[in-house]
Amino acid sequence: MTAGRALQPEIARRLASAATAGAWTRAGLVLRFEETGVPDAGRIATRLHDLMPTPPIDGVDSVYRLLSELPQIEQPETVVEVSGSDWKFDVPRWSRTAAVAEAVGLTPAELDWFADPGGWLRTKATPLQHYRYRIRPDNRLLEAPKERLREVQRRILRSVLDRVPPHVAAHGFVPGRSVHTFAAPHAGHEVVVRMDLRAFFPTVSRTRVRAVFDALGYPTRVSRVLAGLCTTSTPPGILAQLPFDAASRLRGAHLPQGAPTSPALANIVAYQLDRRLTGLARTHRAGYTRYADDLAFSGTELAADRLIHAVGRIVADEGFSVHPGKTRIMRAHRCQHLAGLVVNTRPQAARADYDDLRALLFNCARYGPDSQNRDGRPHFREYVYGRIAWVGESNVSRKRSLHTRADRVDWAG
Repeated sequence: MTAGRALQPEIARRLASAATAGAWTRAGLVLRFEETGVPDAGRIATRLHDLMPTPPIDGVDSVYRLLSELPQIEQPETVVEVSGSDWKFDVPRWSRTAAVAEAVGLTPAELDWFADPGGWLRTKATPLQHYRYRIRPDNRLLEAPKERLREVQRRILRSVLDRVPPHVAAHGFVPGRSVHTFAAPHAGHEVVVRMDLRAFFPTVSRTRVRAVFDALGYPTRVSRVLAGLCTTSTPPGILAQLPFDAASRLRGAHLPQGAPTSPALANIVAYQLDRRLTGLARTHRAGYTRYADDLAFSGTELAADRLIHAVGRIVADEGFSVHPGKTRIMRAHRCQHLAGLVVNTRPQAARADYDDLRALLFNCARYGPDSQNRDGRPHFREYVYGRIAWVGESNVSRKRSLHTRADRVDWAG
């Protein structure tokens, strides 16, 4: 595709009228634009929504002015290979599926088997399926890819997805960011609002994942294969063990919770959500961050009820949903906590977590670590030191005290 001259005034006016003739959503704009018959109207609608994610204040005129400044995108008469200008973020330029197979260490036949384009494997016997399944007590399903598919997904993660930067508001599964960076902007504020996205990974369908690879510049066939490698459809036998709501979300092809590619893909899919929520927070003079499915807002004078209502609308518009039972409005005179950290003054683990860990280390030193490993963890020492790192990351004195106690434990005894 090549960029051409600016949209003609009559075309810009026609599209502006179509834009304001219905709901201001990405899907609605694309549908109405395509009905006008303007070449590449769907892409123009997407660009308009990216530049103007909320409805215009002065209606048709502001939309017309913006469209008049956009260069028209002309469709070539013939289908051509993806050109260098179409690739985004310096990702590997796989223009054929054979190149994908070579990059991830599979033969072309194996690539088709793992991508499972027809969804055949969900009804096959367990040894033929590519995932292992475990249902947690809260009815969340963990879908862990088997070793070979996991390695394929790791290669896709390292070579493609790690090159796509997430939104600055996203802190989950992002190198250099953590729950502490997620919580830090909200410390010391009068009002903190926490919201939760329902079924974050299962909500991301194979179609949405394929759109990510399309946007990076990959041809349709390659995008389809990459999306197949990164998504799955849960087998009927597993669905039968889940509540109806959970099973209905997992029946279609979706991001599996347990695949190494899922967090990065979910962050990319949620980029526009983060962008819009950041803008919403700014209008409320508030801050916003997200850690996976946890949304956090904070401010000094925050109209929390209005904010929550607006967030719900934006979340739904972007194809996600809010878990209403997990929404919390936390004011300064009460404990404000995000992702297990107390943020009233600065992000740090709760005092109870620190006290519990001190008691555990005291008993390990006195009675031996085996006596405290009640859950039979195979690497109990590493588990304890992981808890020390968590509790001590934002409090140096606590970290020093806990390490002193841990040094007194005879871990080999």
